[in-house]
Amino acid sequence: MKLLSVNRGRRKSVPYTDHPEGVTGIDKQPVEEAVRVAAPGPKGTGGSGVAGDQICSLRHHGGDDQAVYAVAREDLDDWERELGRPLVNGVFGENLTTSGLDVSGALIGERWRIGSELVLEVTSGRIPCRTFQGHLGEKQWVKRFMTKGAPGAYLRVIEPGEIRAGDAVEIIHRPDHDVTVALQFRAVTTDRKLLPRLLAAGEALHPESLEAAHKYVAQQGA
Repeated sequence: MKLLSVNRGRRKSVPYTDHPEGVTGIDKQPVEEAVRVAAPGPKGTGGSGVAGDQICSLRHHGGDDQAVYAVAREDLDDWERELGRPLVNGVFGENLTTSGLDVSGALIGERWRIGSELVLEVTSGRIPCRTFQGHLGEKQWVKRFMTKGAPGAYLRVIEPGEIRAGDAVEIIHRPDHDVTVALQFRAVTTDRKLLPRLLAAGEALHPESLEAAHKYVAQQGA
């Protein structure tokens, strides 16, 4: 398992975003140099955990529980075959493009060591939005992305550190439950009856998903 690329985005004006200033940082490009990754602060004020990566919509993106976004190269390759077009590393707006790692099959609370210093913890899957659809230029992209159910993973920073393309990725902790990123994604998007199952992941779960699961149980029961 290894890191194929570290990808950073720059603030850019586009016609397809809901941002009031019409800007986005979704167009992320691989960088060759070592990059520091650290917890950015709470959502709403903290941006990306990846140094030099610009996030424009702090309401929806960034913050400690979404500090880093990872996508498996294998999933990009699968989409290449389906879409009939090349997809470069970073095209999904991911900070990390990995190889040999089942990102969407990772367990909530699973921890990865990347390189010699950085430790990340899986929190949730990525929810597609209008900006993502506009960036890809694919019709009904949001629906197609949700249907496939391989969203990639958001991660929080447990131990900060520097990483670069080619670094090894090691799974150093797997929690004792069966709540995967893919399951969490389905529960909050297409099959809300699954929400009670998310509670097994406890505090490792993204706070918004944990709140949604508690609310569902309170209203509907387990």
